[in-house]
Amino acid sequence: MNKTSRRTFVAGVSAAALLTGRSVAFAQKKYDDGASDTEIKIGHTNPYSGPASAYGVIGKTIQAYWKSVNEAGGINGRKVNFITYDDGYSPPKTVELVRQLVEQDKVLCTFNTLGTPTNTAIHKYMNQKKVPMLFVATGASKWGKPKEFPWTMGYQPDYHTEAVIYAKHLLANVKDAKIAVLMQNDDYGKDYWEGFKEGLGKEGNRVVKHVSYEVTDPTVDSQVIQLKDSGANVFFNIATPKFAAQAMRKAGDIGWKPVIYLNNVSSSVASTMKPAGFDNVQGVITAQYLMDPTDKQWADHPDMKMWTEWMKKSNPGASLDDASNVFAYSVSFLMHETLKKCGDNLTRENLMKQAANHQKLKVPLLLPGITVNTSPTDYYPVQAVQLSRFKGETWELFGDVMHAEST
Repeated sequence: MNKTSRRTFVAGVSAAALLTGRSVAFAQKKYDDGASDTEIKIGHTNPYSGPASAYGVIGKTIQAYWKSVNEAGGINGRKVNFITYDDGYSPPKTVELVRQLVEQDKVLCTFNTLGTPTNTAIHKYMNQKKVPMLFVATGASKWGKPKEFPWTMGYQPDYHTEAVIYAKHLLANVKDAKIAVLMQNDDYGKDYWEGFKEGLGKEGNRVVKHVSYEVTDPTVDSQVIQLKDSGANVFFNIATPKFAAQAMRKAGDIGWKPVIYLNNVSSSVASTMKPAGFDNVQGVITAQYLMDPTDKQWADHPDMKMWTEWMKKSNPGASLDDASNVFAYSVSFLMHETLKKCGDNLTRENLMKQAANHQKLKVPLLLPGITVNTSPTDYYPVQAVQLSRFKGETWELFGDVMHAEST
C-alpha cells in the first residue's frame, strides 16, 4: 500500500468512526535513523585482522545469524542490514569506522562491537550522540553504568567479578599460593587485575610477579620465563587467545607447571587450548556462562542440538569446537529479542528502553540456571558463572553457579 492510499484509508475509517460515535486508535510507527518500514540498520566493528583476529569468527557468525533471520522474513517484517567493518583491534581505527557507521551509514545502533580498548575509544562519542551501543563484546565493568552512560550496555559477566572468583577460589584451594600474573596492558587487562587484587584482599602479597605485554608484541615468551623464575605455583593468565595460548605452550616447554587460571574470553578450545597443546593445559581453570560445544554433556541438550543444526545449515565451514561461535549466536538472539520487543517504535530511545527491560529471559546456550535480567538501573544482562576445569580435550564444569552478588 503506498503512502497516499494509506492516508485515504485512515481518513475513511476516521469518518466512519465519527458517524458511529466510536473512536479508533491507530498505532503510530516511529523511526530514527537506521529504521524504516522495510529495514533495520545495525553497525558493528570486529578484529577480522590483527592481534585479536581469533575473535573474527564472532563477526562472521553474527553475519550468518542476521542472514538467517532475513531469510525467515526479518523482524516484524523488516530486514536487518548488518554493516560490519574490520578495525584490527586498533582504537583509532574503531573511532574512524564508528563515526562512519553513525554519520554516513546512519545506523540505528551499534551491536557487539568487540574489545575493551576499542569500545573505550567510542564510549563518550556514542553517548554524546545518543546512539545505542548494545551488548558490547567485552566484560569490562564500565559498560554497566546507566547513570553516566545511558546508551551503552554490556552482555557477558564482568571481568572484575570473574577475577574476584578466581582469587577466592585459589586462596581456598592452593596451599601456600605464590601467584604470577600475565596481563595485557590495556583497560581489559587492568579490569581483571583490579578485580583479582580485590578478591585477594589482605592476601595481596601472595602475588610474587606481575608482568604485562603489549598487543603489538610478537610473543610473550620472555614474560613467561620471568614468571617461572619468580618461583610462583599459581599463574593467572589475563590474555587474548593468541597470547594466552603462547603463554601456556611456553610454560609447558620450560617445565613450569603452576595451577593456571585462564580468563573466560580465551577459553575457546579451538582458538586457545588446542594451539597451546592439550598436554600443556590439563587442569586449567576458567569461569563459564555458556555451554561449551566440546563438552559432551551438552550433546543432547535441545539448545546445543538446535545450534549445531543451525551452524551446519547457516554457517557451514565454521568450527563447531569454537566457543566464540556459541557466544555470537547467544548474543545475537538477545539482540533479536530486543528488536522484536520494539515493535513499530524503532527509535533509539525505545531500543534502549527495551534492552533495559528483560526479566529472566532464557537465551539459548546459557548454562542452566543463568538467565538475562536487566532494568533501567541494571545494565549487566548476564551476572553468573560456573567454574570449569580442562580435562582431556574439553572443559568440565564443577561447583555451583555463582551469581555476582555471591562473590
